[in-house]
Amino acid sequence: MNRETSIRTSDTLIVTDSARRRRWIIIGAVAIAMLVIIAAAMLMGKGATKPDDAAAGDAKGAGQVPSVTVVVPGRSSVARIITASGPLAAKRDQPVGIAGQGGRVVRVLVDAGSWVRAGQTLAVVDRSVQAQQAAQLAAQVDAARANAALAQSNYERAVALQGRGFVSKAEIDSKKATRDAAYAQVRVAQATLAATRAQIGQLNVIAPASGLILSRAVEVGQIVSPGSGALFHLAEGGQMEMQAQLSQQDLALIHTGMAASVTPVGAPTTITGSVWQVAPTIDPQSRLGAVRIAIPYTPAVKPGGFAEARITAGETSAPMLPQSAVLSDANGNYVYIVNGRNEVERRGITIGTVNESGVTIATGLSGNEPVVLSAGPFLNPGQKVNPHREAAR
Repeated sequence: MNRETSIRTSDTLIVTDSARRRRWIIIGAVAIAMLVIIAAAMLMGKGATKPDDAAAGDAKGAGQVPSVTVVVPGRSSVARIITASGPLAAKRDQPVGIAGQGGRVVRVLVDAGSWVRAGQTLAVVDRSVQAQQAAQLAAQVDAARANAALAQSNYERAVALQGRGFVSKAEIDSKKATRDAAYAQVRVAQATLAATRAQIGQLNVIAPASGLILSRAVEVGQIVSPGSGALFHLAEGGQMEMQAQLSQQDLALIHTGMAASVTPVGAPTTITGSVWQVAPTIDPQSRLGAVRIAIPYTPAVKPGGFAEARITAGETSAPMLPQSAVLSDANGNYVYIVNGRNEVERRGITIGTVNESGVTIATGLSGNEPVVLSAGPFLNPGQKVNPHREAAR
């Protein structure tokens, strides 16, 4: 029994060792085959993916280049608008003072903002003393007339008696001289009275023209004289003006009669006027010249205030762009253009007029450049773009 057992044991051991060897051989072969397959696949993959990776890289690079719409604006005929600023004032500011010897003011009949007519009394100065002087002179006129009448009667009687031989020719001549002197005294007295009455009339402060009272500098009880200065300021006809300050270059384009629109600061409306005077000189300090624009009176026009003016100075040729193409920052206004290498360039500009049609470019563009219409804030100078041209508007 022991022998059989040992034989079985031995057979079992032989079978076990052989199976293990075969299993490890199979595992090793499979592992080697897998490694060969993986290596071959890697080599093939590298060769096959190089063109694809390059194409993918190119596609990725192409996807990063933004597309922009550009326009070549050319040049359009537009109205040349010159803008300026300056103070408001009366077109004819007339100071009104006392014309006579003056005195104490007893009445003031108007105030600032009143409309007056030519010859209207604005203030009255006390005339009690002058009135008594006028009464005295009037009495002297009456006395002179009485003397002249008596001298005339004496002369006429002497002439009548001369025909009868009672009066000599010398006496006739004396009577005639006396009569002529009496009439002369009448005229002297009348002239003196008229002068006094004229002086009394000058005690009234009179409006020299119709217009608007701008200011009042007199009160009841005030003592006034020719040295007191202006008691009132009058805007003749209520006409106003704006005194625009322009550079020498712009001044050369302005002439009288040009239309202008004036907008007082804070006013909701614009007033239409016209240039009525162009300064013949330039201020050597500021290098500016004054252009005076006549405007009608409105409550918004207050002399001493400030206003903006837009003067239409004919037509000019300039590029015009939509407002979306014009950008602005701390360095001023600018646009983006696309150069021949499809790169973005910044171009500084000066804006002319702005209206519903677009923005007129005064300087900075010739009109032949491709200008980016929109998306400007998302671009940077030197950036590559893919431009799509649009017809000029």
